[in-house]
Amino acid sequence: MDSRLISFVATPSQGEVRALMLRPAGARALLVLAHGAGAGMEHPFMTRAAEGLATHGVATLRYQFPYAEAGRRRPDPPAVLEATVRSAVAAGAADAPDLPLVAGGKSMGGRMTSRAAAADAGLNTIGIVLVGFPLHGAGRPPGRERAAHLTEVPMPMLFLQGTRDALADLELMRGVEGELPRATLHVVEGADHGFHVVKRSGRTDAMVMDELTSVIARWIEELVSR
Repeated sequence: MDSRLISFVATPSQGEVRALMLRPAGARALLVLAHGAGAGMEHPFMTRAAEGLATHGVATLRYQFPYAEAGRRRPDPPAVLEATVRSAVAAGAADAPDLPLVAGGKSMGGRMTSRAAAADAGLNTIGIVLVGFPLHGAGRPPGRERAAHLTEVPMPMLFLQGTRDALADLELMRGVEGELPRATLHVVEGADHGFHVVKRSGRTDAMVMDELTSVIARWIEELVSR
């Protein structure tokens, strides 16, 4: 297992950020993975996701957004976040030029990745993975405004959503996915936005993570095999 800390320039004004490369022997693809708004690349969810994907032959490059790298709590403006996504994908391509690239992220990280993919500059990846897409704010009336840009994403997308996610009404998510011809929605029964499950569900968070990483790896394998 190749595990390394690297760095790349997020934007000229923000400077360098760190990233963690985890590459298993015989890796078939690289997922460039962005963190959510409230936690950086070393959050337990990000670590477990990377380790789980490695068991399925998927390498990951987890990286920091500039605000997280600086220890700030408030996320950077969207333009900075999207530019960092593009820089991270470029860093992944440079570090693993032999692997097909997929980009994605948890919550805000996934949303900024899809926004970067939809922009004029785009992303040079074969697919986008959106783990807990934040369709609307918590405690706010459910809406689909945050999904408007998804019609401009040119590559296949995989959405993974929990049935108890307070940031994504499931029926609205089904409607969004149904209007995107290259999108796939995987529903995780009983999971909230952080993909936690209650004890009475009969499942554990570890079982949910196994489900997430298995589904992501299988979807990426299908992309690579096309």
